[in-house]
Amino acid sequence: MGLFSFLKKKSATPGRDAQAELPVPDTRLRAGEPSRLVSEAERERQRAIARATAAKIDEIELEMTSAIFDDEPAWGSAARRPAAALPVPDTADEVPDAAAVPATAPAVEESAILFANGQAAAAEDLLRDSLAQFGQLERLPWWMLFDLYQATGQEARFESIAIDYASHFETSPPAWQPLQPAEDAPQLTGVAATERFGPVLDRAIGPRLQRLLAPNAPLVRIDLGAVRSADAEGCALLLQALQSLRKEGRELVLAGADTLMATLRPMLVIGDRTSGEAPWLLLLELLLLSNREKDFEESAMDYCVTFEVSPPSFDTPKHVSTAAPAPGAGDRFLLPALALGECKALLDAIDAYAEGRTLLVLDCSRLARMDYACASALQGRLRAHTEQQRRVELRELNHLVAALLRLLGYAHDDSSIRLYPHRY
Repeated sequence: MGLFSFLKKKSATPGRDAQAELPVPDTRLRAGEPSRLVSEAERERQRAIARATAAKIDEIELEMTSAIFDDEPAWGSAARRPAAALPVPDTADEVPDAAAVPATAPAVEESAILFANGQAAAAEDLLRDSLAQFGQLERLPWWMLFDLYQATGQEARFESIAIDYASHFETSPPAWQPLQPAEDAPQLTGVAATERFGPVLDRAIGPRLQRLLAPNAPLVRIDLGAVRSADAEGCALLLQALQSLRKEGRELVLAGADTLMATLRPMLVIGDRTSGEAPWLLLLELLLLSNREKDFEESAMDYCVTFEVSPPSFDTPKHVSTAAPAPGAGDRFLLPALALGECKALLDAIDAYAEGRTLLVLDCSRLARMDYACASALQGRLRAHTEQQRRVELRELNHLVAALLRLLGYAHDDSSIRLYPHRY
């Protein structure tokens, strides 16, 4: 399917080609197509410009600590800002989705329904067409397209609109993190083991890490967003646990990795070995798990110079995703990649998870698609829990599913059910 048909229309206004003065004519953009590339070389050049701009914007955003978690429901899996040795704000709470929903449009609701019904191509067409008007001011249709491409494994199209998005909104482009479940992979569901560490990372974290390493949880979530200081022993314990989880191929969600990296960096001085190797190696492990290869290679070289040893090699992580820090602790219930039909077994498992709890946290970080039937059945079951004075949070939702749940009336101002789309 073609990319952004509305961007392919030629403008009748001359002089809009920003690259017309370049000496190499083959790399010029077509008139009226400021974001459409005519060659692979030009695409790479534009991507480099977008990344450089994004890096500068990230640096400014990190200095403006009050804006790190703003009122946009930009997804938690995009806690992708580069680490820096700057003060890290206290993220004691997150803005609920209901307080930050952009102005709606028919394309949002219709595309959410189409995608829920398995009509991804029709939903894509509708969202792409909406970018010409609604998408000029609102980011929601862009976010929904990002999610659609990740849920359906369309990396090339994702990267293409990521460049357009970064150029149009002058912000960091999101990184590719596919949601598409492997056809031969088991459907993960059940209680996900969760630990939130902080404010001090020291030897006391050992017993809590051992609980996470137990093999009975389908997914492990480690939240590092509250860490404000660390010592060598705590770094060594966390490093060993993260390496074990990665080598075992366990499903891992790493929240608040940027916060810990910002805490570690002031401890690490090139040529100074007083901090020991553990903080250096933990920083490299966090960069690897966050899939930041360039930052990893630069820090690995600094480690090599400091300790005069060969640094670890970069190995693209599998079964790992990143997320924003979340308030509170406690285990979550992990929803499967696909939630379809009446889903009675899933609802019964949620009931079992709810026993003895006043707060039910449903982890949607692996949820690629939920159809209308399952969404309706889940709503009825969750209402029964709220009538028993329980609160319900659906966290790390992709924006397509979140739009469907809003349409069904999941969250209202007086509702005990709260929706938290993940951040971009």
